[in-house]
Amino acid sequence: MRALPTLRQLRYLVTVAETLHFGQAAEQCHVTQSTLSAGIADLEALLGVVLLERKSRRKVLLTPLGEDLVRRARSILADAEALADAAQAGTHPLAGDLRLGVIPTIGPYALPRALPAVRRAYPDLRLYLREEQTARILDDLAAGRLDCGVLALPFEIGDLEIMPLWQEDVVVALPTTHPLAKGSARLTNDDLSKVELLLLEDGHCLRGHALQACRLDGREDNEAFQATSLNTLVQMVANGLGVTLLPRSAVPVEVAAGLGVAVREVEGADAARTAALVWRPGSPRARDFRLLGEVLRSAAPVGTVTV
Repeated sequence: MRALPTLRQLRYLVTVAETLHFGQAAEQCHVTQSTLSAGIADLEALLGVVLLERKSRRKVLLTPLGEDLVRRARSILADAEALADAAQAGTHPLAGDLRLGVIPTIGPYALPRALPAVRRAYPDLRLYLREEQTARILDDLAAGRLDCGVLALPFEIGDLEIMPLWQEDVVVALPTTHPLAKGSARLTNDDLSKVELLLLEDGHCLRGHALQACRLDGREDNEAFQATSLNTLVQMVANGLGVTLLPRSAVPVEVAAGLGVAVREVEGADAARTAALVWRPGSPRARDFRLLGEVLRSAAPVGTVTV
């Protein structure tokens, strides 16, 4: 029978490709560097090709053929994991390991409330969380590095399966000393056209969702300052540097009493976004993901509407 690469050898190859460093790859694979190097050498000997270009004792580059085989190895490893997942899911729903990605404008406001509920419902589930922007989560799903993700729609996500969880609108956060903070009336588009608007940097889908919901598409924000987190935006508002738009779920967490930040609703604003659980089509764990989605939906953040 023809000798074939082992899954361990393919895992070594993929990890080296991701780190381009033997030492870091060995650490991630929980083996010694000599063991990993020997595994790669055995794989090259078995296939009769050179996969890596050794730049030094530790650093490497992939050969063109190596890059092609790494893509194939990722697919094989993902299929092997799917096989094991399918067997496990048939006997123990939502048990074992599950890698969940979540965007940073949902994670801090949904997970602290949802994770205890998940743990109570499925104590045998080991949930590994990764907080990333939407584009990175989509890449990791496609590469098999994540099993499912919580994203905000609308967003172009290709053919992924979708389970809507909840909807929410956006509100305006402004300094309590701002003239528009007086009273409790809803703010209009005309009001918002006159303020210094602080938003998240490009790459955060909330930026577009918030502007569209408030019918401010094309509105220019303060290009001199674009934040990477909602917490930073709120702190800038508290110090009188501008006004921002927040998802309603963020208000109980980010806008503390005495901070000097007022919250106002927007007249005629649409629902800004729909939080949804997404996963690869045809996944053998689709039943597990739907069970997880049911728990996430039942523990939706305060201020949202389940769908």
